[in-house]
Amino acid sequence: MRLRRALACAVAAAAAITLAVTPTPAIGHGSAGPRADHVVLVVWDGFDSEYRHRVATPNLDALARHGAITDSTGVMQTITSPSMASLATGAFPERHLNTAYVYDAATNVATGQSRAMAAETLAQSLGAQGRTVASIQWFILQNYGTTYGDPKALYTQPGGTCDKRVDQFTDLMAGRPVISNGTPVTVPEIPDFTAVYCNDLDALGHQVGADDPQLAVQMAEMDRQLGRIVQATKDAGTYGRTAFLIVGDHGMTTFDKAFGNDVLTAIAEAGFKGEFLGSGASPAADTDVAIVVGGNGSLHMRGAAADPGAIARIRANIEKLPQVRAVFGKPEQRMMRMSPAIGELLVEPKPGWTVDPNPPAAPAGRHGSTTELQTTFLIAGAGVRPNARVVPSHVDVAPTISELLGVPAPTGAQGRVLREALR
Repeated sequence: MRLRRALACAVAAAAAITLAVTPTPAIGHGSAGPRADHVVLVVWDGFDSEYRHRVATPNLDALARHGAITDSTGVMQTITSPSMASLATGAFPERHLNTAYVYDAATNVATGQSRAMAAETLAQSLGAQGRTVASIQWFILQNYGTTYGDPKALYTQPGGTCDKRVDQFTDLMAGRPVISNGTPVTVPEIPDFTAVYCNDLDALGHQVGADDPQLAVQMAEMDRQLGRIVQATKDAGTYGRTAFLIVGDHGMTTFDKAFGNDVLTAIAEAGFKGEFLGSGASPAADTDVAIVVGGNGSLHMRGAAADPGAIARIRANIEKLPQVRAVFGKPEQRMMRMSPAIGELLVEPKPGWTVDPNPPAAPAGRHGSTTELQTTFLIAGAGVRPNARVVPSHVDVAPTISELLGVPAPTGAQGRVLREALR
């Protein structure tokens, strides 16, 4: 029963993940020429698809009237860095290989998040084709197509809350210098592509969980900052020639209970020793199963535990735990196009629970599971057809931006151009 449930969860997630990318070829060719002179991508970390329904969002709604607003399906893991890598490259984790919260047997160390990618990013692709780009704290592009101090491929990291980053965007649009690693930089022209990243929703969601009323207040503030972004393009005289995309990387789930000790017992009952590892830690010499938690629990088998029969016994024991929503083995992981660096088993908790041994002091938020795949997606402005019905995936973002600018997509892109949304 549990195995069938895991397979059903994997099939449902895989269907959602791949639905939007199978009907058309993976990349666009820019054959129609540019539909927009400029593209602004606004990335709000933790922009759960439910948040936009909790409060009035006049600026989001105003843009939506010139395009489409819906949900985007993310990738597994629904962790920030792998999700951002898919947005930036148009590739699934199986190809870009950005992976978070796993154990690396080669180095004998548990790892957290990183910016490493094995696929070309949108910024690298645009730069190679002579286009100018800027990234305001969208960290996944730092040194992957944007760098500190380069006026044609500029990276800045102002820190702070979203308003500080929008301050920089406003300066950038106005031709005023912006601070890049301590140095004032003036771009020679408004960039063809500009990304603005804010993590306010994610930070608050982790702190209070997905259902706290404070999120509605924060959502209203995010909408206010969006209004400033749009106004800056109007002030610069580029609004009518600019396409806007807004997307989150993952959703959020509230939890207040932990069952990591039950996982250790389940592993022990199969005859093995498990150990939870934080980022940078190494397992004890006698550890059979290294466990790294990032929303889900990634279980990495060592020694005799790597035997297929042992894996099956461990899986069966863990699947019996009532707090477990699903356990994904390698076949299910491949079905969901996940990174091969994830452990032999990936344990997904039910909402309300964490695989970690320690519960939070108060309700908090987590992500990393299939339950956080849905985020908000908006496309509007120049080159966009109003009121289009669109079914986007994260891997469609980079190919669609490339098509809007009239150039080929990044070389490793597996997503599709959202042609149904374009004029």
